[in-house]
Amino acid sequence: MEMISSIGVLLGSSWASGVNLYMSMAGLGIAHRMNWVELPGDMEVLSNPLVIGAAGFLYLVEFVADKIPYVDSLWDSVHTFIRPVASAVLGYMAMGEAGQAMQTLTAVLTGGIALDSHLTKATTRLAINASPEPVTNSIASVTEDATVIGTLYLIINHPVAIAVLVTVFIIFSIWFLKKMFKFMKKVFSFSGKKTANLETGN
Repeated sequence: MEMISSIGVLLGSSWASGVNLYMSMAGLGIAHRMNWVELPGDMEVLSNPLVIGAAGFLYLVEFVADKIPYVDSLWDSVHTFIRPVASAVLGYMAMGEAGQAMQTLTAVLTGGIALDSHLTKATTRLAINASPEPVTNSIASVTEDATVIGTLYLIINHPVAIAVLVTVFIIFSIWFLKKMFKFMKKVFSFSGKKTANLETGN
């Protein structure tokens, strides 16, 4: 049962970190301190009050930035490196007693999952920002936060379910990202042609 719980924690937290790293860190740290979940290996460092406090503060910053059109995309751009790397480090720490080979494999897996969910979020936000309706951006942000909270709930109470859901999401996201990249290519191609026409007076 402990092994199943650890797999749920690793897969679920990796996915959630790609969407909202700081909420995930703070939530897991609080859950560990409240004895709601047992974080594997050295991942329990997340329960340190200083880590929880820093993650909570950064989440508040992200909460505001994530709801402002184009600022959210800039924030996501910066975190394209931060979220996957942080998730990889946590995965590496979680397998502290399993040897370097397993630590490395786990780091690659968790970092890859976080990158996948991050790219899905960031690409979706770019598409939303192409729309003139600003309210959609806030709705998307709140929905993402709610999804991370739901993920944390499943990590704590239903680790098998979250492991299955993350696996399904990865399969779906491969198809989704292909569609979104094609859509964004068309959007920016259209914008470029429109600008060129304005400059030439056509």
